Amino acid sequence: METPTGYPPPPPPSPFASPSGTPYAQSASRDDSGGNTTPPSGPSTPPGGPTGPDGPHQRSPQPEKPRRIWFPVTAAALGAALGASALTAGLTGAFDTDTGTPIAQETQNVAPAHTTAADSVAWQSIASDVRPSVVAITARSQASAGEGSGVIIDDDGHIVTNHHVVADAQELAVTLSDGRILEASVVGSDPTTDLAVLEVSDAPDDLKPASLATDFDAQVGDPVMAVGNPLGLDSTVTTGIISALDRPVTAQSGGGQQPFGNQGNEPVVTNAIQIDAAINPGNSGGPLFNSDGDVIGINSSIAALSQESGNIGLGFAIPVRVVDKVADQLIEDGEAQHAFLGVTMSDGQAEADGVRRTGAKVQEVVDGSPAQEAEIQPGDVIVAFDDKAVASKESLTGFVREFASGDDVKLTIIRDGTTQDVNVTLQSTAPKV
Repeated sequence: METPTGYPPPPPPSPFASPSGTPYAQSASRDDSGGNTTPPSGPSTPPGGPTGPDGPHQRSPQPEKPRRIWFPVTAAALGAALGASALTAGLTGAFDTDTGTPIAQETQNVAPAHTTAADSVAWQSIASDVRPSVVAITARSQASAGEGSGVIIDDDGHIVTNHHVVADAQELAVTLSDGRILEASVVGSDPTTDLAVLEVSDAPDDLKPASLATDFDAQVGDPVMAVGNPLGLDSTVTTGIISALDRPVTAQSGGGQQPFGNQGNEPVVTNAIQIDAAINPGNSGGPLFNSDGDVIGINSSIAALSQESGNIGLGFAIPVRVVDKVADQLIEDGEAQHAFLGVTMSDGQAEADGVRRTGAKVQEVVDGSPAQEAEIQPGDVIVAFDDKAVASKESLTGFVREFASGDDVKLTIIRDGTTQDVNVTLQSTAPKV
């Protein structure tokens, strides 16, 4: 495929600093040889369009905000680089919000502090129920060996994990919670979403598949539990809450199998579940459970201030609505098809009815694309996707990648100072040879 424009120049002299001087973290797998199964990645600009896995990217004519880089989570040798995926948020103020509006507060009849939801959940019972569904994964190649996590999803021995956990692996083994080690093979792997499905050989009759949440109604503040294999410590359980939803996360995909739509180290763009439950190198591919014991995401990345800083309380999971759809396709066809919109775009702002909003500004519309059929025009600023706010071009890309060809979606755009809704039928891109 064509290499999107706007990719980074050669890395700066310091391996831990971006060109702006802001530290960034490095992807890593648990690597017994001292190397990384996923090569380190410097700052990069994620694809902007045509929205989907393989469109050219156009930089905004306006100066853009500092990019945050998220890297896949696998485990490197103890004390080595981060493996979940890492980001440069804290030093840039990326998550700070300051509208300048004072917050009103009642000074009388103030209710007592609430007990957090996490405090009232019977995590001991839930952990006992779900740990048999979680496996530790060892991936070996000629150069190195890495470790990650996975979750059993059916009685046939299919296991969901991250693409970057198994990329380039020539030999795979999964270890069950009771210590049994089983050989496994890759059924399908999708770098675009950083998801993969494995299948164990001669699946035992007593496998315990996890339950995937069928109705994703998670809310910020909901309690969650991560289970995985951080730093080789299998069946590790950590708890926390959902800190944010639909957080645009850009991680650099590792090498390995490059099926449909993603060639080379193209960034993975996900509107992720942000959590404060501690996840570390080796948690990659492990499940995120809600208080009902259902899987609501696959842990894939963390934010970090530097290569050595480890977990700082910002972790990210791929939502189950994406996991379920991609896993089904990988099991059935060995590859995943991804919808695209057909625009090149930049971050932008527009004003309508006296209100200024951020969004994805359309630079070009691809001929014959869903965007052209919906009469989207250059200069339009897309500010919402199915009534969910679009914060940036990455945010829009993340939303589109959750859908399949033929799906109908609603875009809210601002054009010439007027807000309007546009219905679009998404299409699927064709594989590139």
